Amino acid sequence: MAQQYQVPPTPRVISPSPTPSEQSESGKRDSYFAPITRSSTRKQPVSTPQPIPENADEDDEAASSDSSLEKRARTRSRSPVLVPTSKTNRRRLSGLTPREPKQQPPQTPITKSKPLTNGTPLPPQDPTGNSLSPYSYTSLSTRLRDFSRSPSPLGLIPLHRHYRTLIHKHEIPRKVLHVSIGFFTLYCYISGIQTGSITPYLLSALLPIAGTDYLRHHSQRINRFYIRCLGALMRETEVDGYNGVIWYLLGAYLGLRLFPKDVGVMSVLLLSWCDTAASTVGRLYGRYTLRLRKGKSLAGTLAAFFVGAATAAFFWGWLAPRVGSFPSDPPDAYMFTGRLGLPEPINKALGWGKNEGSISGAAALVVMSAVTGLVASLAELVDLWGWDDNLTIPVLSAGGIWGFLRGFAR
Repeated sequence: MAQQYQVPPTPRVISPSPTPSEQSESGKRDSYFAPITRSSTRKQPVSTPQPIPENADEDDEAASSDSSLEKRARTRSRSPVLVPTSKTNRRRLSGLTPREPKQQPPQTPITKSKPLTNGTPLPPQDPTGNSLSPYSYTSLSTRLRDFSRSPSPLGLIPLHRHYRTLIHKHEIPRKVLHVSIGFFTLYCYISGIQTGSITPYLLSALLPIAGTDYLRHHSQRINRFYIRCLGALMRETEVDGYNGVIWYLLGAYLGLRLFPKDVGVMSVLLLSWCDTAASTVGRLYGRYTLRLRKGKSLAGTLAAFFVGAATAAFFWGWLAPRVGSFPSDPPDAYMFTGRLGLPEPINKALGWGKNEGSISGAAALVVMSAVTGLVASLAELVDLWGWDDNLTIPVLSAGGIWGFLRGFAR
């Protein structure tokens, strides 16, 4: 009976082996470790558990022995395995639908849109394709514009970074030098120094300054020393460009050399004071007024007009009559003598006499001051091929005043 109903042997059940994370947790529970600080935790290498491969071969599973306790027994999924449709050998997870490739719309080539002209004709395109070369296909006006200065950047001169408001934004040292030259001109005029005696000194100062500027553009060491010494008087665009002192001396030389004494002195005064006033007022209040052109506002132009008119009224209304003439003055040194009138051909056409159609005294001074202010504001506003305003203001101002007095002075 006992042999007929034998008790079957108990099957041996093997528990799955623990994962690396479970081993680490059990090890922590079974053993004691000293307190771990944050600094020692940072020094310990971070160990990540090795992932268990999902695509183990059937042969490996069959070869695994029941007596092996180091390997974890895994149950196979009874879900149907989908055969991938793609050519890749990557196995998809069971029970998931295959991912269909997204169909992207056909891409059209991107073409650069034509810029808006805003009423201004576009410059000719470079036929050679060298668009990065500034001198490959430029006109004469574009090459002449290279002498101009763009709005000053920040970071090329150390003093501009340390004194951003004083030197870089308001240019106080540069403007002080600008204004002081006007007072030095008045001192030379009161002392009786003729304009013909000043021009040789201007030319002798122009040559070495221009030569030094040429050398510093060909030597980084000289350029760094030059910037270290005169950086407070420079704009940062002058680091790689021409110094404004060159154009200042050249403009003053042409104004004093080519025009009569009073007109030449007035051109230097307008350069010294009108340009400074236009720059200061334009920086402070230009954002609240109309923009006449790039870098020029209505506020700065009006400041140049009023300062120019006040300078003319001061010079021809008070200083010139009080100082008087000097024995060494050349003939026709003063074009404005306090009297204005219509040209003689117009007087003859109207049938007027010689003394008719003319004004003198305060009325003539008011007209002369207004004309001087208008000429100074236009000279400060106009952009002549992008040249520096230290050159254009004295030359254009002297030419405009000389042309007006040539026709209406009596």
